[in-house]
Amino acid sequence: MSGLLALLDDVAGIAKMAAASVDDVVGQAAKAGAKAAGAVIDDAAVTPKYVHGFEARRELPIVWRIARGSIFNKLVILLPVAMLLSVFAPWMIPPLLMLGGGYLCFEGAEKIWHKLSPGGQGHGGGDVIPEDAAHLEEEKVQGAIKTDFILSAEIMTIALAALPESGLWFKAAALGLVGLGITVLVYGSVALIVKADDVGLHMAAAGRLRATRALGRAIVRGMPGFMTGLTWVGTAAMLWVGGSIILHGLAELGWHAPEEMIHHAAEAVAHLAPADLRGAVGWAVKAVIDGALGLMLGFVLIPLATKVISPAIRAVTGRAAKGH
Repeated sequence: MSGLLALLDDVAGIAKMAAASVDDVVGQAAKAGAKAAGAVIDDAAVTPKYVHGFEARRELPIVWRIARGSIFNKLVILLPVAMLLSVFAPWMIPPLLMLGGGYLCFEGAEKIWHKLSPGGQGHGGGDVIPEDAAHLEEEKVQGAIKTDFILSAEIMTIALAALPESGLWFKAAALGLVGLGITVLVYGSVALIVKADDVGLHMAAAGRLRATRALGRAIVRGMPGFMTGLTWVGTAAMLWVGGSIILHGLAELGWHAPEEMIHHAAEAVAHLAPADLRGAVGWAVKAVIDGALGLMLGFVLIPLATKVISPAIRAVTGRAAKGH
């Protein structure tokens, strides 16, 4: 009997350790995922455009197809690559992170440049012609999955860099949770966004209460402004995260001065605020400076990307296609 009790005690101890490990994995995954906020918000802001113009009944299936592609990107391709890097080439993570940070700065600055330049507001597309719908849907889904791959690579790299030193399986589990959690968050939000108009129209037309109908009309009227606001928030988050990644990467490579100067400037401004607001003010000042630096870097990268990198990629892929 005493042996059985001892065995049960050991089992209970193992269970507690396992539960603690799961808590640690979940906790670290949440912290690591939070570091990728800029890419996550941009992912949620970008994706709804891929369902624009399609019939309402095809919107959720398209979102689901893109979400499945996103899960494949994160768990089947990027997670193993991240684990290989962490084991065999951890020195590559800061440069890759900086490369991704530069891409975020470029994307954010390009969006602002596009909005500010003549004709930059773009034009709305019409509804999809029914006979072309299947072909166009396939193109849209594949394009969205390719865009998601870039953003997912950013998310996974940022999350990997944010995880503490730990065992390989711990990192893999935490990174897998980040990938799944962010995918559910992003595409769940996208599904709600793309169906909000339909929900609002239904409430406005079929609501039993006057308040319900009024809320439905408010949702329909408010969605264009909400989408515009989400786009600007995503752009600002990209510039902030991209700038902070570049600065932190420079510090990792030995050039600490820029990051330290910004830290001291944020502290100096924070000390002018009331004591209970200093933390928030310091964070806000640092975020604004990081974002401004990200915007400046992005503007520098625009001509490099459009005049040098993109033509080079098109030339290489064009030759490869001809050779094939």
